[in-house]
Amino acid sequence: MDSIMSIKGKVKFPITLDAGVWIFDDRRIDLNTYFVQEKHEEVDEEEFTVVSKHWDRVIKEGAVSPPTLKSERQFEKVKVLTGTFGIMFDPFLKNAEPLEEASSLVIETNTGDISIPLEEGYSLILQYSKEGKPLREDGPVHILYPDGSNQNNPIKNVKAFRVE
Repeated sequence: MDSIMSIKGKVKFPITLDAGVWIFDDRRIDLNTYFVQEKHEEVDEEEFTVVSKHWDRVIKEGAVSPPTLKSERQFEKVKVLTGTFGIMFDPFLKNAEPLEEASSLVIETNTGDISIPLEEGYSLILQYSKEGKPLREDGPVHILYPDGSNQNNPIKNVKAFRVE
């Protein structure tokens, strides 16, 4: 029961969240790659030549078979067992349907309450695993800001969310 949290307060529908089942959710975010900025560079002449040579080899020697469904499942299983994952808070807060007069989201933790504007609450990320393990000691979730600014110092020991 330590992975259970609730969204309560000025909402149309109070919701109970169980972080233990999110590992199976398709909406999960791989936090090892989420905050890394991808650099899009233009394709230069050298890279074009490498691709061209590879294409020529595929035509002459034959293509390598694509991965099978079994190998893809194995890869996904290993990823789940070793990855660090989170999920966006947005769909849960939307489903609770905050009332019109609601203006803030209070994150209840063991060390005290943290209040943020309700609009910022929609963009929060709930980290629920680290290196394949649930966050049992200081969890069930860590709260991360969407820009990753608190990635090294997330909000921990979350008990519930209260809309005020």
